[in-house]
Amino acid sequence: MIPTLAFSLFEFVDENWRSGVEIGILWVAIYYSYLYFRGTRGAKVLTGLLVLLLTFTLVSQLLKLQVIYFLIRSFTAFMVVALVVIFQPELRRALAALGSQHIFSTVTQKRETIEVLAEAAFELSNRQLGALIALERESNVHAFAESGVTVDSELSTELIVTIFHPKTPLHDGGLILRNDRILAAACIFPVSQRHDLDRNLGLRHRAGLGITEESDAIAIVVSEETGNVSICHRGRIERDFDPDEFKKRLSQLLLLEKYEESDSGELGGEAAGASGREHPLVPHQKDDRYNPDEP
Repeated sequence: MIPTLAFSLFEFVDENWRSGVEIGILWVAIYYSYLYFRGTRGAKVLTGLLVLLLTFTLVSQLLKLQVIYFLIRSFTAFMVVALVVIFQPELRRALAALGSQHIFSTVTQKRETIEVLAEAAFELSNRQLGALIALERESNVHAFAESGVTVDSELSTELIVTIFHPKTPLHDGGLILRNDRILAAACIFPVSQRHDLDRNLGLRHRAGLGITEESDAIAIVVSEETGNVSICHRGRIERDFDPDEFKKRLSQLLLLEKYEESDSGELGGEAAGASGREHPLVPHQKDDRYNPDEP
């Protein structure tokens, strides 16, 4: 009896394992697609279309409305094209992120660059000067650099602080770094249009998120109002860094170093001291207030 049952089970698995693999692949694809698209502008459109399609399909099947069911089946072919158009920005970002994984990376960031960026960010923070700095990685951000003024100079703390001083003509906009050099200043970055962001985020933080949504760049944001230093990457923002935690996190992102924390589930969780702070992720942070005068 037992050998017969085992043989039947083996035979069932041998005949249907492909179906199990297909179900698993589809489940993973649907789940991660939901996680990716749920905070986008087209999410409500997709939800409305799916609800409408399922409702008409169910009604046509229950009432045996053959003509309506035929029209719905024909409409689904056009719906695929419509979804590609609706989600074009999201699909472009997803494909860009897939093509810019570190397995294809050829750019090596220097530790000296991280030291200079940390020194510059917290010098700006201490002076209450706002700043937005984008670090180009694999995705080319030349289109954004063209919107600003070409600088093409060596990276230094003094130059960064000078650029973002309110009395200088290049302070209004973003700074772009390429291969450890300052490529351009006063650049215009795309502003994130996500609906799940904290409304207290100013335009500078939204622009930092925007360029990380359009490319794999890393953005450093210094708040003019509070002096808080933030890091944006892959459409996320982490905030309230102190100098040591800032360098650790930037090293992790640029040099692929391991981010050593007592609690690996939190980025920069509260340390056993006065300097311990949290780095909340969008949309739950509530510390920076929106400044209408902040670029």
